[in-house]
Amino acid sequence: MTAPLRFATFLAPNMVPVYRVLAARIGARLGRRVELVVGRSFDQFERGEADLGVICGLPYVWLAARHPAPVEPLAAPVLDGARYGARPVYFSDVIVRRDSPITCLEELAGRSWAYNEPASHSGHTVTLYSLVRMGARPGFLGPLVEAGFHQRAIRLVASGGVDAAAIDSQVLGIELRDHPRLAGRLRVIGAFGPSTIQPVVAASRLPARLKDEVQEVLVTLADDPAARPVLDYGLIDRFTPIGDAAYDDIRAMLAAIEAAGWTSLTQTAVSP
Repeated sequence: MTAPLRFATFLAPNMVPVYRVLAARIGARLGRRVELVVGRSFDQFERGEADLGVICGLPYVWLAARHPAPVEPLAAPVLDGARYGARPVYFSDVIVRRDSPITCLEELAGRSWAYNEPASHSGHTVTLYSLVRMGARPGFLGPLVEAGFHQRAIRLVASGGVDAAAIDSQVLGIELRDHPRLAGRLRVIGAFGPSTIQPVVAASRLPARLKDEVQEVLVTLADDPAARPVLDYGLIDRFTPIGDAAYDDIRAMLAAIEAAGWTSLTQTAVSP
Protein backbone atom coordinates (compact mmCIF):
# COMPACT_ATOMS: atom_id res chain seq x y z
CA MET A 1 0.00 0.00 0.00
CA THR A 2 1.34 3.45 -0.94
CA ALA A 3 2.10 5.52 2.13
CA PRO A 4 0.10 8.72 2.51
CA LEU A 5 1.70 12.04 1.73
CA ARG A 6 1.96 14.43 4.67
CA PHE A 7 0.97 18.06 4.05
CA ALA A 8 2.35 20.13 6.92
CA THR A 9 1.10 23.58 7.84
CA PHE A 10 3.39 25.93 9.74
CA LEU A 11 1.13 28.99 9.47
CA ALA A 12 -1.82 30.59 11.28
CA PRO A 13 -4.56 28.27 12.56
CA ASN A 14 -7.28 30.34 10.86
CA MET A 15 -5.98 29.13 7.48
CA VAL A 16 -6.47 25.43 8.24
CA PRO A 17 -9.78 25.21 6.27
CA VAL A 18 -7.92 26.28 3.13
CA TYR A 19 -5.07 23.81 3.65
CA ARG A 20 -7.55 21.01 4.35
CA VAL A 21 -9.13 21.55 0.92
CA LEU A 22 -5.70 21.77 -0.74
CA ALA A 23 -4.71 18.44 0.80
CA ALA A 24 -7.96 16.81 -0.33
CA ARG A 25 -7.65 18.13 -3.91
CA ILE A 26 -4.04 17.04 -4.17
CA GLY A 27 -4.97 13.59 -2.88
CA ALA A 28 -7.80 13.27 -5.42
CA ARG A 29 -5.48 14.26 -8.28
CA LEU A 30 -2.69 11.88 -7.24
CA GLY A 31 -5.00 9.04 -6.28
CA ARG A 32 -3.46 8.65 -2.84
CA ARG A 33 -4.19 9.80 0.66
CA VAL A 34 -2.81 13.17 1.76
CA GLU A 35 -2.77 13.83 5.50
CA LEU A 36 -2.90 17.39 6.84
CA VAL A 37 -0.59 17.73 9.84
CA VAL A 38 0.62 20.61 11.99
CA GLY A 39 4.33 21.06 11.38
CA ARG A 40 6.66 20.83 14.38
CA SER A 41 10.07 21.42 12.81
CA PHE A 42 11.25 22.54 9.39
CA ASP A 43 13.70 19.62 9.50
CA GLN A 44 10.71 17.32 8.94
CA PHE A 45 11.14 17.80 5.18
CA GLU A 46 14.69 16.44 5.35
CA ARG A 47 13.77 13.62 7.71
CA GLY A 48 11.00 12.37 5.43
CA GLU A 49 8.28 13.33 7.91
CA ALA A 50 6.72 16.02 5.68
CA ASP A 51 6.26 15.81 1.92
CA LEU A 52 4.32 18.99 1.13
CA GLY A 53 3.58 22.04 3.17
CA VAL A 54 3.02 25.74 3.53
CA ILE A 55 5.74 27.68 5.32
CA CYS A 56 6.68 31.27 6.06
CA GLY A 57 8.99 32.92 3.53
CA LEU A 58 11.75 33.35 6.14
CA PRO A 59 12.21 29.65 6.95
CA TYR A 60 11.86 28.93 3.25
CA VAL A 61 14.91 31.14 2.63
CA TRP A 62 16.78 29.35 5.42
CA LEU A 63 15.94 25.94 3.96
CA ALA A 64 16.79 27.02 0.41
CA ALA A 65 20.30 27.98 1.58
CA ARG A 66 21.08 24.38 2.57
CA HIS A 67 22.99 22.14 0.17
CA PRO A 68 21.07 20.39 -1.11
CA ALA A 69 17.91 22.41 -0.44
CA PRO A 70 15.32 20.09 1.14
CA VAL A 71 12.30 21.92 -0.33
CA GLU A 72 11.19 23.55 -3.58
CA PRO A 73 8.51 26.25 -3.92
CA LEU A 74 5.57 25.26 -6.12
CA ALA A 75 2.96 27.99 -5.89
CA ALA A 76 1.79 30.88 -3.75
CA PRO A 77 -1.54 32.63 -3.24
CA VAL A 78 -2.49 35.91 -4.88
CA LEU A 79 -4.74 37.70 -2.43
CA ASP A 80 -7.93 39.59 -3.23
CA GLY A 81 -7.68 43.37 -3.07
CA ALA A 82 -6.18 46.22 -5.04
CA ARG A 83 -3.35 46.73 -2.54
CA TYR A 84 -1.80 43.42 -3.64
CA GLY A 85 -1.55 44.43 -7.30
CA ALA A 86 -2.44 40.91 -8.53
CA ARG A 87 0.93 39.71 -7.19
CA PRO A 88 1.80 36.98 -4.66
CA VAL A 89 2.58 39.44 -1.87
CA TYR A 90 1.20 40.48 1.49
CA PHE A 91 1.75 43.18 4.10
CA SER A 92 2.31 43.23 7.83
CA ASP A 93 -0.32 45.62 9.15
CA VAL A 94 0.57 47.45 12.36
CA ILE A 95 -2.39 47.48 14.74
CA VAL A 96 -3.21 49.36 17.94
CA ARG A 97 -6.35 49.61 20.07
CA ARG A 98 -8.95 51.90 18.54
CA ASP A 99 -8.69 54.24 21.53
CA SER A 100 -4.86 54.29 21.50
CA PRO A 101 -3.14 57.68 21.19
CA ILE A 102 -0.64 56.14 18.75
CA THR A 103 -1.25 57.44 15.22
CA CYS A 104 1.89 56.51 13.25
CA LEU A 105 4.87 54.18 13.28
CA GLU A 106 7.24 56.78 14.71
CA GLU A 107 5.08 56.98 17.85
CA LEU A 108 5.80 53.33 18.68
CA ALA A 109 9.00 54.34 20.52
CA GLY A 110 8.94 52.85 24.00
CA ARG A 111 5.62 51.11 23.39
CA SER A 112 4.96 47.46 24.28
CA TRP A 113 4.88 45.12 21.30
CA ALA A 114 3.70 41.58 20.57
CA TYR A 115 5.31 39.45 17.88
CA ASN A 116 4.42 35.90 17.00
CA GLU A 117 7.86 34.24 16.91
CA PRO A 118 11.45 34.89 15.74
CA ALA A 119 11.06 32.48 12.80
CA SER A 120 8.27 34.63 11.34
CA HIS A 121 8.98 37.08 8.55
CA SER A 122 5.62 38.87 8.86
CA GLY A 123 5.86 39.28 12.63
CA HIS A 124 9.59 39.64 13.20
CA THR A 125 12.04 40.10 10.31
CA VAL A 126 10.01 42.63 8.33
CA THR A 127 9.49 44.59 11.56
CA LEU A 128 13.24 44.74 12.17
CA TYR A 129 13.89 45.71 8.55
CA SER A 130 11.30 48.47 8.66
CA LEU A 131 12.66 49.85 11.94
CA VAL A 132 16.18 49.87 10.50
CA ARG A 133 14.86 51.77 7.47
CA MET A 134 13.21 54.27 9.85
CA GLY A 135 16.56 54.88 11.52
CA ALA A 136 15.53 53.23 14.78
CA ARG A 137 17.97 51.33 16.96
CA PRO A 138 17.70 48.31 19.29
CA GLY A 139 15.53 49.17 22.26
CA PHE A 140 13.22 51.37 20.16
CA LEU A 141 10.22 49.22 21.10
CA GLY A 142 9.21 48.88 24.74
CA PRO A 143 8.47 45.60 26.55
CA LEU A 144 8.21 42.69 24.08
CA VAL A 145 5.90 39.69 24.25
CA GLU A 146 6.36 36.56 22.14
CA ALA A 147 2.74 35.64 21.41
CA GLY A 148 3.33 32.37 19.54
CA PHE A 149 1.01 33.16 16.64
CA HIS A 150 -0.70 36.14 15.05
CA GLN A 151 -4.18 35.45 16.37
CA ARG A 152 -2.97 35.70 19.97
CA ALA A 153 -1.01 38.88 19.18
CA ILE A 154 -4.19 40.44 17.77
CA ARG A 155 -6.06 39.69 20.97
CA LEU A 156 -3.24 40.97 23.16
CA VAL A 157 -3.54 44.33 21.40
CA ALA A 158 -7.34 44.33 21.53
CA SER A 159 -7.35 43.59 25.26
CA GLY A 160 -4.75 46.23 26.06
CA GLY A 161 -2.13 43.64 27.01
CA VAL A 162 0.31 45.33 24.62
CA ASP A 163 0.24 48.55 22.66
CA ALA A 164 0.87 47.27 19.14
CA ALA A 165 1.81 44.39 16.84
CA ALA A 166 2.53 43.70 13.17
CA ILE A 167 0.09 41.16 11.73
CA ASP A 168 0.09 39.27 8.43
CA SER A 169 -2.56 41.14 6.41
CA GLN A 170 -4.23 37.93 5.24
CA VAL A 171 -4.54 36.60 8.80
CA LEU A 172 -5.74 39.99 10.04
CA GLY A 173 -8.31 40.28 7.25
CA ILE A 174 -9.82 36.89 8.12
CA GLU A 175 -9.89 37.61 11.85
CA LEU A 176 -11.53 41.02 11.49
CA ARG A 177 -14.09 39.69 9.02
CA ASP A 178 -15.03 36.71 11.20
CA HIS A 179 -14.96 38.59 14.53
CA PRO A 180 -16.67 41.97 14.00
CA ARG A 181 -16.53 42.86 17.71
CA LEU A 182 -12.76 42.40 17.58
CA ALA A 183 -12.59 44.61 14.50
CA GLY A 184 -14.34 47.39 16.40
CA ARG A 185 -11.58 47.43 19.02
CA LEU A 186 -8.61 47.79 16.64
CA ARG A 187 -7.09 50.32 14.27
CA VAL A 188 -4.36 49.98 11.62
CA ILE A 189 -1.77 52.77 11.80
CA GLY A 190 0.59 51.63 9.04
CA ALA A 191 2.06 48.65 7.25
CA PHE A 192 5.40 46.96 6.64
CA GLY A 193 6.09 45.42 3.24
CA PRO A 194 4.98 44.23 0.79
CA SER A 195 6.79 40.91 1.02
CA THR A 196 6.52 37.80 -1.13
CA ILE A 197 3.81 35.63 0.39
CA GLN A 198 4.29 32.22 1.97
CA PRO A 199 4.85 29.40 -0.54
CA VAL A 200 3.40 25.94 -0.83
CA VAL A 201 6.51 23.77 -0.96
CA ALA A 202 7.35 20.19 -1.84
CA ALA A 203 10.18 18.10 -0.47
CA SER A 204 12.93 18.11 -3.10
CA ARG A 205 13.23 14.31 -2.86
CA LEU A 206 9.75 13.83 -4.37
CA PRO A 207 9.50 12.76 -8.04
CA ALA A 208 9.40 15.65 -10.51
CA ARG A 209 6.13 14.41 -12.02
CA LEU A 210 4.42 14.42 -8.62
CA LYS A 211 5.60 17.98 -7.92
CA ASP A 212 4.33 19.08 -11.34
CA GLU A 213 0.93 17.53 -10.65
CA VAL A 214 0.65 19.21 -7.25
CA GLN A 215 1.55 22.57 -8.78
CA GLU A 216 -1.11 22.11 -11.45
CA VAL A 217 -3.75 21.33 -8.80
CA LEU A 218 -2.89 24.57 -7.03
CA VAL A 219 -2.79 26.91 -10.03
CA THR A 220 -6.02 25.55 -11.51
CA LEU A 221 -7.96 25.56 -8.24
CA ALA A 222 -9.53 28.96 -8.94
CA ASP A 223 -11.14 27.51 -12.10
CA ASP A 224 -13.16 25.07 -9.98
CA PRO A 225 -16.45 26.66 -8.78
CA ALA A 226 -16.61 24.14 -5.92
CA ALA A 227 -13.31 25.47 -4.57
CA ARG A 228 -14.34 29.12 -4.75
CA PRO A 229 -15.93 29.29 -1.26
CA VAL A 230 -12.78 28.12 0.52
CA LEU A 231 -10.58 30.44 -1.55
CA ASP A 232 -12.90 33.30 -0.67
CA TYR A 233 -12.68 32.28 3.00
CA GLY A 234 -8.89 32.66 2.76
CA LEU A 235 -9.17 35.96 0.84
CA ILE A 236 -7.41 34.23 -2.06
CA ASP A 237 -8.02 35.12 -5.69
CA ARG A 238 -5.88 32.29 -7.06
CA PHE A 239 -2.58 30.45 -6.73
CA THR A 240 0.28 31.23 -9.09
CA PRO A 241 3.48 29.28 -9.84
CA ILE A 242 6.45 30.64 -7.93
CA GLY A 243 10.18 30.06 -7.91
CA ASP A 244 13.10 30.59 -5.59
CA ALA A 245 14.06 34.04 -6.95
CA ALA A 246 10.71 35.45 -5.80
CA TYR A 247 12.06 35.33 -2.23
CA ASP A 248 15.07 37.53 -2.96
CA ASP A 249 13.19 40.40 -1.27
CA ILE A 250 13.30 38.52 2.02
CA ARG A 251 16.97 37.72 1.49
CA ALA A 252 17.62 41.43 0.96
CA MET A 253 15.78 42.31 4.18
CA LEU A 254 17.82 39.74 6.10
CA ALA A 255 21.02 41.19 4.66
CA ALA A 256 19.97 44.69 5.71
CA ILE A 257 19.29 43.80 9.34
CA GLU A 258 22.46 41.73 9.55
CA ALA A 259 24.45 44.69 8.19
CA ALA A 260 22.82 46.90 10.84
CA GLY A 261 23.72 44.42 13.58
CA TRP A 262 20.08 44.18 14.69
CA THR A 263 18.73 40.68 14.14
CA SER A 264 16.40 40.19 17.09
CA LEU A 265 13.57 42.33 18.40
CA THR A 266 14.68 41.50 21.93
CA GLN A 267 18.14 42.97 21.34
CA THR A 268 18.82 45.96 23.58
CA ALA A 269 22.24 46.94 22.26
CA VAL A 270 24.01 46.63 18.92
CA SER A 271 26.25 43.57 18.94
CA PRO A 272 29.94 44.38 18.56
